[in-house]
Amino acid sequence: MRPFSIKAKLGSLVVISVFITTGLLMVALRTETELRFITVFSMIATLLITQFVAHGLTAPLDEMNTVAKGISHGDYTRRVSGADRRDELGDLASTINRMADDLEAEDRHRKELIANVSHELRTPIAALRAVLENVVDGVSPADPETMLTALRQTERLGRLTETLLDLSRLDNGVVPLRSRRFEVWPYLSGVLKEANLASSRRGPISGSGHHTRTDVHLHLDVSPPELTAHADAERLHQVVANLIDNAVKHSPPHGRVTVRARRGPGPESLDLEVQDEGPGIPEQERHRVFERFNRGTAQYPHGPGSDGGTGLGLAIARWAVELHGGRIGVAESARGCLIRVTLPGTPRPRH
Repeated sequence: MRPFSIKAKLGSLVVISVFITTGLLMVALRTETELRFITVFSMIATLLITQFVAHGLTAPLDEMNTVAKGISHGDYTRRVSGADRRDELGDLASTINRMADDLEAEDRHRKELIANVSHELRTPIAALRAVLENVVDGVSPADPETMLTALRQTERLGRLTETLLDLSRLDNGVVPLRSRRFEVWPYLSGVLKEANLASSRRGPISGSGHHTRTDVHLHLDVSPPELTAHADAERLHQVVANLIDNAVKHSPPHGRVTVRARRGPGPESLDLEVQDEGPGIPEQERHRVFERFNRGTAQYPHGPGSDGGTGLGLAIARWAVELHGGRIGVAESARGCLIRVTLPGTPRPRH
């Protein structure tokens, strides 16, 4: 039992009351004072001490009740004092304050999410509306080039909607994980080929949020060549594709992006790295790069042909890695940005 716990305080109250009563009885026996006076004095002293202790216990509870009511009505700014107390009430105050901090952060993120989604949707909708209005008003002919511009804006809306649906599944925890064993080299080689084909199909003009760079070389390094891993191929595809997309956007003209795969510490585990030759990520921003709608603060962060994206790719990559029970983070690199992913591989049998 802690020396400053509520149980200790109540126990001390009982001990003090017994001592006071015993002392007054001894005084009564030695001075021949009537017992009824001793009883009255004993009760008054005990009540005063009890009132003092009770006030110290109930006053924080009243404050906690007030703060909790404020939180229930959406006021996340108030905090409970007395979190430094060394008893159960101090622990409760700290818990309520942490809950208020979490709810305030969640409310702020929700508002930022609504604002950012509204902004991201407004841009392609406005562009699409402008194209269609020009066609309807006869300003622009409905030729293939004009329709291609409208199609690209529609594709951007579709990709953004799919991304938001992925994040919705993330929050609701309804995405199943279908892990299987696969060979790493042909798998990653296919992901890189898809990235190259997608960029060449989109051409030099795009608002998709995916890279349109054709000057960046993608290099694959898998060792040993027969390396195998155990993971959900679809979810891992999201990780690798988004990391490549992010690396290509931040690459200098005619830069190089390297996808590196090695055997992890566990059975069929995988250590995966994606490195670019761009400006890198400042150390003070590394903890924020996986947050939703974060685009960083670097000057001229994106290469030619990049619109900067939606800031959702790395958030989805982190979600997919954590769904596997793995880790993702920015690692130290002499040049550019190096993002390292560790997947645990085959789950260990439970005994």
